[in-house]
Amino acid sequence: MKPNLKDKIAHLKKERNAIILAHYYQRPEIQDIADAVGDSYYLSKIAKDCSESTILFCGVKFMAESAKILSPHKTVLLPVFDAGCPMADMICKKDVLDLKKDHPNAKVICYINSSAEVKSVSDVCCTSSNAINIIRNLPEKKIIFIPDKNLGEYVQSQVQDKEIILWNGFCITHHKVRLGEIKKVKSLHTDIKVLCHGECEKEIRHASDFVGSTGDIIKFATENNNKKFLIVTEEGILHQLKIKNPEKQFYFPGQGMTCINMKKTSLKNVYDSLLNLNYKIELDKNLRLKAYDALINMHTLGGR
Repeated sequence: MKPNLKDKIAHLKKERNAIILAHYYQRPEIQDIADAVGDSYYLSKIAKDCSESTILFCGVKFMAESAKILSPHKTVLLPVFDAGCPMADMICKKDVLDLKKDHPNAKVICYINSSAEVKSVSDVCCTSSNAINIIRNLPEKKIIFIPDKNLGEYVQSQVQDKEIILWNGFCITHHKVRLGEIKKVKSLHTDIKVLCHGECEKEIRHASDFVGSTGDIIKFATENNNKKFLIVTEEGILHQLKIKNPEKQFYFPGQGMTCINMKKTSLKNVYDSLLNLNYKIELDKNLRLKAYDALINMHTLGGR
């Protein structure tokens, strides 16, 4: 029998001593071939601690960059070169330096959805799953939170004893959700619980029963006794929700929520990446070392 693409990927993965990491927003078939599926924080921990010499990251560029920063001696591959993140492009290194100049006593907390350059001039990185904990653990009372304004607003609502200076960045997928779409689903299913990501706007968060990261949303839906959930985040999360909760019903607002960049990676891309070792993530050493501190601080402060 002629080997299929999944078999070829498995063979090449072994040959390359590679681990395949996939974010929850990836296509179902990509999640199925991955060695680890999770949110940004979980995957960064795997990238930091794994024993394999090659990391193939099925996600977007900032995720693969973070893996390279944490594991500089490993080969890190991003199967689709132009799989980017619009929010990460909404702030640059100069913007951060200007903010630091305007607020010299503030700590810069950088959402992991950012470039290596931005991380290199930040004090601590965070993800949506640990941002609140990290900011609570910092002694400083003044925080610059970049680049996601919506997540920053949510963190501020949970950590009210600190002043948080925000940047006007946002996720285009979460930003487009409208309150009317939430109300419509709730009117049709009065027993539904609304679970939303922290990247959503304030009015969406206020209309939700739970706000959290992708991993938090899956955990809540799995542990809660309710049978119906409106999921307000990228629809790729549905695959793991259904695997863990086959008896429960999940709905999405409007026409669904799709991140085009997260959906770019195909099985063929993964195969080609392992075969040709493309596309390798390469970072300037000085840049990497500066960004490393912010990422390591995330793991230190986030685990307290």
